[in-house]
Amino acid sequence: MNDIAQASGKGRRTLYTYFKSKEDIYFAVIESELERLSDQLDEVAAKRIPPQEKIIELIYLHLSMIRETVVRNGNLRAEFFRNIWMVEKVRRNFDDAEIELFRKVFREGKEDGEFDIDNVDLVADITHYCIKGLEVPYIYGRIAHGMTAEATKPQVAKIVYSALGKRRN
Repeated sequence: MNDIAQASGKGRRTLYTYFKSKEDIYFAVIESELERLSDQLDEVAAKRIPPQEKIIELIYLHLSMIRETVVRNGNLRAEFFRNIWMVEKVRRNFDDAEIELFRKVFREGKEDGEFDIDNVDLVADITHYCIKGLEVPYIYGRIAHGMTAEATKPQVAKIVYSALGKRRN
């Protein structure tokens, strides 16, 4: 707590007024970062672009912001990998909101005749957990070694569009 107080330019007493422990501060940082990510995901979902493009943007935004957050916050990075279950507990609300966002976009695509989806809820769950499963390899740079997002997007789009299918008349 001394290090945190010094780095933030606040006194220890001030910190203890708001936080009981450094774990509470850690949770607050995670919640703040997830709120920031959630706001940006909402902005993408509100765009007036085809649902297929929204899904690709949502995927890339999620992964890039998680990587940026973990890399930018050194202590967060260490704790992210050391105690993933604690991180999971903090991000439960974010995960639920993201799944709901995917449901909204998938429903939009289904209603527009762009997606051939029988169960929107299931597809949203699978999509969320697939992206979540890519976080650690993405953070470590084990996916698409040295390639830019622009270089990978066409192939990712091809995979996603193939999975979502085009409604057949």
